[in-house]
This record gives sequence, C-alpha cells and structure tokens, in this order.
Amino acid sequence: MTDPTGRRAELEARNAAMREQVDSLLGELRKKTSELRETQERAMAITATAVSPDGSVRASVDSAGALTKLEFSPNAFDRTTPDRLARLTTETVTQAVAKARTELNEVLAPAQEGPGIDLSEMLPGVPSLSDLIPQPPVVPRGQEPKRRPSPAPDEDDGNSVMDRSGW
Repeated sequence: MTDPTGRRAELEARNAAMREQVDSLLGELRKKTSELRETQERAMAITATAVSPDGSVRASVDSAGALTKLEFSPNAFDRTTPDRLARLTTETVTQAVAKARTELNEVLAPAQEGPGIDLSEMLPGVPSLSDLIPQPPVVPRGQEPKRRPSPAPDEDDGNSVMDRSGW
C-alpha cells in the first residue's frame, strides 16, 4: 500500500514544479508580448524616400508602401515629356517602396527568429505565437525597372508633348 503522506508530498512537489513552469512561461509570454508591441510600433513608424537620378522627382512612402508625398523639382516639367516624367515617377516610387520593405524586413526579422515559447503545444486550442507575427513582405530582387537614358530635352523622339492620342 502507498503511504498517503508520501503520495501527498509527491503531488505537492509536482504541483510546485508545474507552477514554476507556468510562471516561467507567463514571464516569457509577457516579455515576448512587450517585444512584439515594440516591434509593431517600430514597423508602423517606417518611412522611406527615394529621389530620381536627375533630382526631378522625390517620393516618400509609409511602412505599408503607400505613397505619402510626391514632389517635383520646379523645372521637372520643362526638362522632359509627360511620358518620361511618368516613368521616372513610377521608378522613383518603386525605389521608395523597396527601401521601406527592406527596412520593414530588418525590423521584423528578430521577432521571427530564435526559439520561442509555443503555448499551442502545451494547451490545445491556444493559438501559436508564430501565427500572430506577420511575415515580412518580399522585396523583389532583379525586378527593378529598366532605366533608359533620358534624351536631351531638345531631342525629338517622335513623342510630342502635344500628342494626346495615347491618353
């Protein structure tokens, strides 16, 4: 027969060990939650700006890649055609978006690496922390727009500023 006092002491010791493990997990969860909150704040504060090679276009975007500011130099419209300025603007915005994505990846990387606690393994039905961390956006590699050299302002390439047939 089992000694009731020995069994009770064994149960109390197991209970204390389990309590200690739960306390440790809760402390780690609080720490991870705080780190995630800080990472989220840093990610949301990201902005990026790109300037065209000739300095005629400046584009700024937020952390989601949304255009927040677009500026043209005072003589931007004098030096080019609308079509070229549109292409240059698109390229400049794309560069700003790539910069923002790269910075966002750098901010999110530490939150996605390393061993972490996963309560879903211990408690069925509890969501995994890894499911709550957003995956960083992919920065396209090698898909940068091809740049054509801009012709001199007085060079005629057949695309008249007055030609509206392509509108």
